[in-house]
Amino acid sequence: MNDVMTLRFLAAPTDVSEDGATVQAGRVLEWIDKAAYACAVGYSGGYCVTAYVGNVHFTRPIENGDLIEVTARIVHTGRSSMQVVVTVDAADVRERIFRPAMDCILVFVAMDEQRRPKAVPQWTPADAESEQLAAGAAARIEARAQIRDAMNAQDYTDAGTTLRETFRFLAAPNDVNWGGNAHGGIVMRWIDEVARACAMSWCKQDAVAVYSGGIHFLNPIHIGDIVELEARLIHTGPHSMHIAVHVRAKDPRESSWRDTTRCMTIFVTRDESGHASEVPQLVLTSDEDRRLDAHAVDLVRRRAALPPMRFAEARVY
Repeated sequence: MNDVMTLRFLAAPTDVSEDGATVQAGRVLEWIDKAAYACAVGYSGGYCVTAYVGNVHFTRPIENGDLIEVTARIVHTGRSSMQVVVTVDAADVRERIFRPAMDCILVFVAMDEQRRPKAVPQWTPADAESEQLAAGAAARIEARAQIRDAMNAQDYTDAGTTLRETFRFLAAPNDVNWGGNAHGGIVMRWIDEVARACAMSWCKQDAVAVYSGGIHFLNPIHIGDIVELEARLIHTGPHSMHIAVHVRAKDPRESSWRDTTRCMTIFVTRDESGHASEVPQLVLTSDEDRRLDAHAVDLVRRRAALPPMRFAEARVY
């Protein structure tokens, strides 16, 4: 059964952020989507769409020239859905000691030729590690639904006074996936870019993503659509900036927008030693500011209560 996919390549200069040394988070998100998509297609035998990406933990920076290994594996199936755990490991190409750099879980839905959900084979774990990952994935399903509902219940209006950043552009032909729409990895890169711009505008320094969660893909973005992303800072911790991002799109010939993606992402800024440094604190002015601040704190609490997913430690090749 094709339930595991591994990609291996070098991090290229075109992948790095403005510092010229470390790979931008948005590029890593593209890698995980590609590996997970290949895994889901291999397992289901056909086209799939990204429905959800969660618990994206960036545990260490990836440097320009690192040898990268992205491993995607099926850990749970529903009728038409597949949960895929992805780990990204990085190594100095001369030493070949791979260390964890990022991990997350994605949900894909298999589609038939009419782009309707189709059934996938039931997956069963083949070893102890797979059983452990399967148990962790199954235990998160209900909690993930509750987090989704909590995010959907929030209104973002002009009554909020906190910092916002908005990007708007056309979805280009080179953003296309195999189904003719903007692929999930590209959308996640856009989300990282607008959220990073918002974070840097707030702290007046370079900022890096350390976590992204609850990335819900609601509707596809078609090539040629006008795409609008709004990032809003809704909570600050002593060293963290919590940013909600909403993506919507429309045909340029039409007037109505459709919501396509939403998520929450957390950024920090680092001092010279590489540790997270203090950030300016939000002043909550309106009732909406206070409600969204409480919402961010609630999401932190909910995610802290999720059962851990256990991954392999550093290894040598």
